[in-house]
Amino acid sequence: MVARSRQLAAIAAAGQLAWGVPAAAEVTRTTADSFVSRHEAVVKATPKEVWLALISPAGWWQSSHTWSGDAKNLTLTPQAGGCFCERIPEVDDPGRFTLQGSVEHMRVIQAYPERALRMAGSLGPLQSEPVTGVLTIAISTTEQGTRIVWEYNVGGPMRYEIPVISKAVDGVIGAQIASLAKQLGVVEVPAAPAAPAVPAPDAQPKPSAAPPGPASLTRSPAPAAKPAPMPGAASAPAVKPVPKGGSVDDAFGDLKDGPKR
Repeated sequence: MVARSRQLAAIAAAGQLAWGVPAAAEVTRTTADSFVSRHEAVVKATPKEVWLALISPAGWWQSSHTWSGDAKNLTLTPQAGGCFCERIPEVDDPGRFTLQGSVEHMRVIQAYPERALRMAGSLGPLQSEPVTGVLTIAISTTEQGTRIVWEYNVGGPMRYEIPVISKAVDGVIGAQIASLAKQLGVVEVPAAPAAPAVPAPDAQPKPSAAPPGPASLTRSPAPAAKPAPMPGAASAPAVKPVPKGGSVDDAFGDLKDGPKR
């Protein structure tokens, strides 16, 4: 266990030193058997350019984090049930007969072009453990460019120590999004301003200058009466509300305003 933990720490450190750290990166949550890793970057490319690059991992995924040793063997099919897979080529060895192999890194469970990609699977050393991992990648536009957010949510029994494996996986994933962002053109985003100070619990609220009248100050004014329709005029069709719960904004809205704690 100690040797494995040291190896994971070395992998994470190597990835961070090679590519630097994205605009925002951290392990946002850990429990006794789970963790959440979140990374964020803003790039100069359009959402379409980001999507096309994202679904072509052979062009930006690090070869050092593949089973075959070459990222050119990676493919990703952006359809539900599609595979983020790796080909293990035949060995050109005249002394023995070899066959081509393959690895499934993750399986696509939702693909929304230029908006979001969600895949399920256990990356890297987690493949040997009975854990569940869900990687959500959300794409949105900002004033500075296109924002990319990665959130990898892992949970289940594993033989690794959570503080060690979470940092190692976080470092490796951070290296991949940094590599993708570098290819698309990184936009340096200033740090967010500090949150306003919260008053002490024992602080008493200041009285208002004048007490409110009988009517509540938060009550909305009565709506103005609608004019009666002209005789013979057709009434406007009622506007049906848009059903909630199935849109891409509902599915990936949790990645818009910051990490979920």
